[in-house]
Amino acid sequence: MARSAAPGKRAAAGVLSGWLRRQLRRARGPLGLSIAMSAVDGLLLIGQAWLLARIIAAVAIDGRGLAAVWPWLWGVLAVFAVRAAVTPLAEVAAFEAAARVKLAVRRQLYDHAQALGPAWARRQRSGAIAHTLTDAVESLDSYYAGYLPQIARATFLPLAILVFVFPQDWVSGLILVITAPLIPLFMILIGKGTERLNQRQWRRLARMSAHFFDAIEGLTTRKLFNASRREAAVVARISKAYRHDTMAVLRVAFLSSLMLEFLATIAIAMVAVYIGFRLYYGEMQFLPGLFVLLLAPEFYVPLRNMGAQYHARMEAIGASEQIVALLDEPATRPARGEAAARIGPLTRVAFERVDFAYEPGQPVLQNLDFAIERGRRVALVGPSGAGKTTISQLLLGFLQPAQGRVRANGVDLCDIDAEQWLARVAWLAQRPTLFHGSVGDNIRLGMPSAGPEAVRRAAAQANAAAFIEGLPAGYDTIVGDRGQGLSGGEIQRIALARAFLKDADLVVLDEASASLDPETETLITQAIERLARNRVMLMIAHRLATVRRADEIVVLDHGRIIERGSHRTLLNNNGRYVEMLSLYRGGMVDTP
Repeated sequence: MARSAAPGKRAAAGVLSGWLRRQLRRARGPLGLSIAMSAVDGLLLIGQAWLLARIIAAVAIDGRGLAAVWPWLWGVLAVFAVRAAVTPLAEVAAFEAAARVKLAVRRQLYDHAQALGPAWARRQRSGAIAHTLTDAVESLDSYYAGYLPQIARATFLPLAILVFVFPQDWVSGLILVITAPLIPLFMILIGKGTERLNQRQWRRLARMSAHFFDAIEGLTTRKLFNASRREAAVVARISKAYRHDTMAVLRVAFLSSLMLEFLATIAIAMVAVYIGFRLYYGEMQFLPGLFVLLLAPEFYVPLRNMGAQYHARMEAIGASEQIVALLDEPATRPARGEAAARIGPLTRVAFERVDFAYEPGQPVLQNLDFAIERGRRVALVGPSGAGKTTISQLLLGFLQPAQGRVRANGVDLCDIDAEQWLARVAWLAQRPTLFHGSVGDNIRLGMPSAGPEAVRRAAAQANAAAFIEGLPAGYDTIVGDRGQGLSGGEIQRIALARAFLKDADLVVLDEASASLDPETETLITQAIERLARNRVMLMIAHRLATVRRADEIVVLDHGRIIERGSHRTLLNNNGRYVEMLSLYRGGMVDTP
């Protein structure tokens, strides 16, 4: 987890704005409906102002009674009712548009992260990825639900108002036309600085999230080494820096809002003063003057709201930088065909002259050439960093060879659909992961549709049935994340039960019997013996007891195969394997 999910190259604001606009194809229907409803609401607003002006003029100037203005009052009530229905509909449609975009973007991110694979995820900071998948995607909401509909309203409503104002009073219309561009102009001038601040703030927030996530995961270790106070000081320093960045953005945002309100207020005052003088000198009728006065504030409302929503655009641009950075990560698992249907039951997996490197010029595997046959157990041994884990990642399909091929029944693994291939594979980690839920659900992880009888049968084969049935609720007993409430041996046997339930052709085993008491180790060893029958099995061996049971041992050093053969054959060769056994204590064969 050495680096963040975002690569060093930062996308320009224009590129990010283009990406945000391209996502509109996912929500054109509801967004178009929202804009149409906003346009209808704007026309109703103009009609409402005209009716109110007629009523006030009739009562205040013409001296008419209530009976004479009742038709107009009913008209005002009708407009109020229609607007009360149209406005929520526009908001609901905008919310739907934003929800569709967020759902599609989040699905795209999850799919891409899955295509990048666990090998990529291991090199990232989990907090940064979680922040991108949650907070960054949620920050797009205001852009699609607020900013874009408001842009359309700010374009349509002022023009519609001008159409009605100019015939009534061309001078007032001219004042509106001259002052209107000042609001978006100041909004853009001030917003440019805020845009940079927002992007910087989002980058800092991503780093802070990653750091907090890592700090929480390592909290127990820090407490053990009395480093928690030092970490608290680091967290406080990061939080203070983020607070300063947030306040810098808010200062500019408040300045922007102040300028927009000031300009709108001055412009409305100019129209009001001009109309007031014209009414005083009898150069204008009361009805058109009042109508224009009622419309003048409404003319600037969508422009002011657009200024407020402009900050949603800047926040979306800052958030989309993290999203685009993740989507731009090159996938190591290319699209695959449907060749999996042609390989039939798996009988042989072969590495053919495989080379691999995580970074150019730094090879991890070189000219790797070996095969695993059905019914035979192949063990990989070697010092830490020899390439054992990389081989397992290649075999699972999470990485692709730089040179050479990994073939299953003679078919290149790159040509096999990823889901079909993984359906044939069971992987047992040295420290298996259990999730919060029942024991039965954890066993069903790879086969969610499996019935209770199949789960019990798999548990029995893994020597787990006895302890599971002794739990308070048996298979329905709830365990915590990472198997809280269970011992290490119990967790290992539940993981073995998963493999039995899946009934995979290929089993990749990472020393499941390590760090266990002798009795539990015996139970797990017996279960592994049953699991290995009539399957293709690769074992990443750390201990001498495991190596002795393998049909073939492949000795690795610096990514190369330096020896291979059975345990007895390698002992007779008196080579590197014998040196490892004599040098490393406690029966370990991979200590550096």
